[in-house]
Amino acid sequence: MTRVFSGIQPSGDLHLGNYLGALVNWVDMQDDRDCTYCIVDLHAVTVDFEPARLRQLTVDMATNLLAVGVDPGRSTLFVQSHLGDVHAEMTWLLNCVTGFGELRKQPQFKEKADRIDTGDLQGQVSVGLFDYPVLQTADIILYHADEVPVGDDQRHHIELARNLAQRFNFRFCPEDEPIFTLPEAIHPQAAARVMDLQDPTSRMSKSASSPKGVVGVLDDPGKIVKKFKSAVTDSETDVRYDRANKAGIANLLEIMTAATGRSIEDLEAEYGSSGYGTFKGAVADAVVALLEPMQQRHAELAKDPAEVTRILADGADRAREVAAATLDKAKDAMGFLPG
Repeated sequence: MTRVFSGIQPSGDLHLGNYLGALVNWVDMQDDRDCTYCIVDLHAVTVDFEPARLRQLTVDMATNLLAVGVDPGRSTLFVQSHLGDVHAEMTWLLNCVTGFGELRKQPQFKEKADRIDTGDLQGQVSVGLFDYPVLQTADIILYHADEVPVGDDQRHHIELARNLAQRFNFRFCPEDEPIFTLPEAIHPQAAARVMDLQDPTSRMSKSASSPKGVVGVLDDPGKIVKKFKSAVTDSETDVRYDRANKAGIANLLEIMTAATGRSIEDLEAEYGSSGYGTFKGAVADAVVALLEPMQQRHAELAKDPAEVTRILADGADRAREVAAATLDKAKDAMGFLPG
């Protein structure tokens, strides 16, 4: 079975873009792949953070993922720092086969470092931020991942992971006994490319200038309806798909397609001449219905945090069986004396 690894930072509440753009794929991949999903809290501390908030956000993210449909019976879900000893030691081994120049030219490091220097992000340019891609490589190759579902902005990191895994295998392993699998970046088709409801030319994001354009997966139905009814459209009246000239309506059509499974052509036929108000209301109702089971499951889990803790502990135990064995092989190959 194809092995998949993916991680997500504990960065706050999920929104509709996270759900339809990525997490529906996490859920679907459980059907035919061996999936390992990780809440990467060690990555979260590479930029400015608040300790108490980090702890709560980690619990919140675990609860959200379980509510969305990550099934601990079909996949492994764990918190990165619960295996911090293994991940950190593997990172150090990889640091010793990684070139300084390789990390210095990573585009995400340069982008975040520039944002810190200009004051857009708080804190300082840390060594952790610089070394982030090597820790990410350790995350992936410890679990022999064949596939890593990522956005296009992460493809450089997966290329680095392939290079480091290949370099390690070539230098320390017999040709016919490589330790590390070379991961492939995959870009699953998103259920929808969800754009901001107030700025339909920009992706939905927690950092948006206005919260009115961002639909949280835990927003109450009344708030969801209000946000969709105030969504920016255009001065015309016909509901048709034209992303270049009718970005707001195109965004709503894509969202409703993802929420209902109906084709855009079918939606155009039904709502084409109904008017924007009617169509916005229909999209809102569809999203409310889509999120209702997830919200109910979240409410159940929130009442039983001990169950979330138990699931994460079990996931960490299962992850450690794989990761610790991989680390031991890597240390042996590098010539370390067994303990």
